[in-house]
Amino acid sequence: MPGVVAMAANDRGVIYEGAFGVRRLYCAEPMTLDTLFRLQSMTKAVTSVAAMQLVEQGKLALEDPVPAIDERLSAPQVLTGFDRAGQPLLRPARRPISLKHLLTHTAGFSYPMWNPDVGRYADATGTPSMMTGRLAALQMPLMFDPGEKWEYGINIDWVGRLVEEVSGEDLDTYCRAHIFAPLGMADTGYVPTLEQQARQATGHQRRADGTLEPQPLPSWITPEFFAGGGGLYSTPGDYLLFLRALLNGGCLGGSSILEPATVALMGQNHIGSLQAGVMKTVMPELTNDVDLFPGTSLGWGLGYALNLEAGPNGRSAGTMTWAGLRNTYYWLDPIKRVTGLVMTQILPFADPQVLALYRAFECNLYAAINT
Repeated sequence: MPGVVAMAANDRGVIYEGAFGVRRLYCAEPMTLDTLFRLQSMTKAVTSVAAMQLVEQGKLALEDPVPAIDERLSAPQVLTGFDRAGQPLLRPARRPISLKHLLTHTAGFSYPMWNPDVGRYADATGTPSMMTGRLAALQMPLMFDPGEKWEYGINIDWVGRLVEEVSGEDLDTYCRAHIFAPLGMADTGYVPTLEQQARQATGHQRRADGTLEPQPLPSWITPEFFAGGGGLYSTPGDYLLFLRALLNGGCLGGSSILEPATVALMGQNHIGSLQAGVMKTVMPELTNDVDLFPGTSLGWGLGYALNLEAGPNGRSAGTMTWAGLRNTYYWLDPIKRVTGLVMTQILPFADPQVLALYRAFECNLYAAINT
């Protein structure tokens, strides 16, 4: 891989940090600890914390139907198939959507890279891609009735919209004021400054022969909404501050972003016996098939996956974990009191070489702290 940053901490502070390689293949600029990364779906944990802050304040409820900010949430439709002309067939959902459904990816929304019907619906109706930053991209039906399955999708983007409507602030402003500033996360946000952009790692595409091709940095477009499911930029050090706060029950350096009981609630399995975390690609240029923990079951908390059993590389049962599309990964082990991350910027997701490094880093980290 061109470059990578890995960091880890326990409840006393940072215990490992390392940056290796370059930000862009064939260029001399080194990867550094303050390199800026696109977090993609590592944004979801942040948005989930924002929503749980509003739950603590009584402005949102986990189990009740979500506020009627859009008919796709208040009167959801389920896709049942397509007619002979290729037009979608819809019916009303059998039950309302709750915030808990959205936070656990059981509401019924999906992503086109893992569900072909999502892309087929978008093509038939002219619904734009999430990559466009347009609000119309959220106007998708459910793939199943709320609560009946786990399927990864645009659920947390809807959570971000709920945070905006209930708080009266856009998601960038809200998160800066209530999460990033209290934790000292000065390099995290939806709109990076020119100085931060100068530290950004380049994305790379893995070719079929295993080699990597650098991609141009995307031109900045002003989105119609800030994507709660994947729009943040951050540095490894900043994101580790966020993880450390969760490891410490919502508090870091005298600042609290959540109550300890809320953090504990987020770390419980809220999907029962439903199976989570295994996804088969329909867009191989964006993602490989996903099974990050082969042979083991994943649960889902309020914002991230849960390892329901101890992992072979050291993590405990009950560890919270997830990742971003460009091969950024984190875990948070509340039993052994350690959290870590690995960040690169490579497509497709679930890159075998990055996963091998991630597992080796975790294994060696636990070996070191256990000696």
